[in-house]
Amino acid sequence: MGARFLFLASLLGLASPSPELRLPQDSPRSLTAEEAQLVQGLREQGVRLDPARKLCSIQVEVQVRDDLLEYLLVGSGGAGHESAFLTTVQPSVLNVALLALGVEPGKNASWSVKDPPPSEEELRDGVSPYEVRPPSGDALYLYVAWREGEDVYLYRVEDLVRNLATGRSMRRHAWVYLGSRMLPASDGSGEQFAADLYQNLINIAFFSDGFTLLTGALGECVEQTIWMANAWLVPERGSRVELIFSREKLESLAPEHAAELPVVAAASSTREVQDER
Repeated sequence: MGARFLFLASLLGLASPSPELRLPQDSPRSLTAEEAQLVQGLREQGVRLDPARKLCSIQVEVQVRDDLLEYLLVGSGGAGHESAFLTTVQPSVLNVALLALGVEPGKNASWSVKDPPPSEEELRDGVSPYEVRPPSGDALYLYVAWREGEDVYLYRVEDLVRNLATGRSMRRHAWVYLGSRMLPASDGSGEQFAADLYQNLINIAFFSDGFTLLTGALGECVEQTIWMANAWLVPERGSRVELIFSREKLESLAPEHAAELPVVAAASSTREVQDER
């Protein structure tokens, strides 16, 4: 296990672990020097890693609240007009933290022609000619958290997304890890990480290219025009919140972690709702 963390630390360009490294005070167990080295290196680049609790997190900014969503998270150069959250963390850096949680890349959604194909009448009625297989493999539970005054808000991310087809929140599920992929550099100098290039980190609707780090894994994610934020739960656009990636379901956060959550201003009952389209 130490070799794995040393390899991941090398991806961030970290030096050999130092015996003076401070371990997280709220950790349920002592971390190895290699783990602590990676924790420190990632924290310096905006990622909180807790190997003992099998989770990591980043601060993100609320982006789209009142329009259709195809992505849950993008970077500054991604599809920000259709993403719930925005991050300044480099996708490849976040990917190192996810790998430190022990995940292996799963399978993306796939499409195949139905056999037998739908009849012409069925096609006119909107029946798809394709059979879609949802993503499968190693997955993570996603949460969004913040503080308002003395209160800590911790939501499954699906609770913050509504399905216009059902009139309910998105069904809770684990999001499949894809790990993006390497692509040839445009100048022929080698390879580049697709998520760094396109800056789209987590998709809600299915995309066949598999360039993101994580993907929604429900059958209904084949639809691209049924997802919106639960605007009555999500803080105002521009608010800073924390996005948490966990190998296990969470009921609460460690006190030290909760104390470091971003603070969101309490909503005013008299404020005017602004058009964010």
